[in-house]
Amino acid sequence: MIFEVPHMNGNIRVGSLFGIPFYVNVSWFLVLALVTWSYGSGLAAAFPALPGTTPWLLGLFAALLLFASVLAHELGHSLAALQQGIGVNSITLFLFGGLAALEKESATPGGAFKVAIAGPGVSLALFAALFTLGQVLALSGPMSAIVSLLAYINLALGLFNLLPGLPLDGGNVVKSIVWRVTGNPYKGLTFASRIGQIIGWLAIGIGAAAIAGISSIGNGWTLLMGWFLLSNANRSAQSASVQQRLANLTAADATATDSPMVSQDVSLRSFADDVLLQTAGTWRRFLVTDEAGHLVGTVAVDALQAVARDRWASISVKDVMSTETPLTTIASDQPLLDVLRTLDEQQFSVLTVTRQNGQLLGLLEKQAIMRLMQGQAANMHSAAAD
Repeated sequence: MIFEVPHMNGNIRVGSLFGIPFYVNVSWFLVLALVTWSYGSGLAAAFPALPGTTPWLLGLFAALLLFASVLAHELGHSLAALQQGIGVNSITLFLFGGLAALEKESATPGGAFKVAIAGPGVSLALFAALFTLGQVLALSGPMSAIVSLLAYINLALGLFNLLPGLPLDGGNVVKSIVWRVTGNPYKGLTFASRIGQIIGWLAIGIGAAAIAGISSIGNGWTLLMGWFLLSNANRSAQSASVQQRLANLTAADATATDSPMVSQDVSLRSFADDVLLQTAGTWRRFLVTDEAGHLVGTVAVDALQAVARDRWASISVKDVMSTETPLTTIASDQPLLDVLRTLDEQQFSVLTVTRQNGQLLGLLEKQAIMRLMQGQAANMHSAAAD
């Protein structure tokens, strides 16, 4: 599976692969123990001549190779992304398999297709190699059973991930195809998310029916997997909605028209009477600009208290301002979707926005983007009602 931004707690870093941080989630150890015990017990029953703890040691060996297969699957995605100049934040193994967290999406539908298909391609190639190895070497005993297990696990891993719904790789394949046909990546994301929601609900229904004794197909694991798929498909659908609304908008569209700005040449008296009274105490700190409109510092409202009132008319903002500008600055023509990503990744709540000539345009708050999207959603509903 491929994610653009990882959101998973309880990860333990165990090293790096091709420069990519490699993590295991604490839930992985549960699955490792279950697979080890289950397969070890199966080997003990199938090969009673195995002494002592040997079946379970072989079960652990098989479980580790199983997760190595999942890791190889995720490396397929990662290496395909790296070839396109896309950074990979991490690879993580967890309860439901693995995920590669990419810095961004491919720039073209063809590139997105290559990244999506690379993981299942690796799994199917491993199936072919292991199946051939088992036939050529004519293996027998526990080793034959382990090689056969790994071969068919990789086959199942490849085919399952090709189901055509997000967050599975097949969903990303569908997304890239719809993107290619329509020229709109958001339509592809929406379409693949809807299919993923259907698959998730089907898995939940099958698992629930099995638990209730209505069906012999599925089990509790099927229900959990369905819940996982549905949750992530819902998240993808929400992401598609956000991206669609922010398409063709820039930072300038969300910049506050009443941003707290003041010229450095303004006297403190004018600052207090003309600026502060108009803002009604909304802002406690103002951005300071020079005669060309460039950002040169900030001034706190509290700075007025350090100056006697009878001197306000003779002292300018420049005399009490701080030249430090702690806020991050972005260009006014930067796509709003990129701005939102910056706010989320860097955990900023506000940014300063400048025009191409360096003039300060104002402040952009994350809440302003949310209000802009809400307004667009209201307009869409209104238009639909008409």
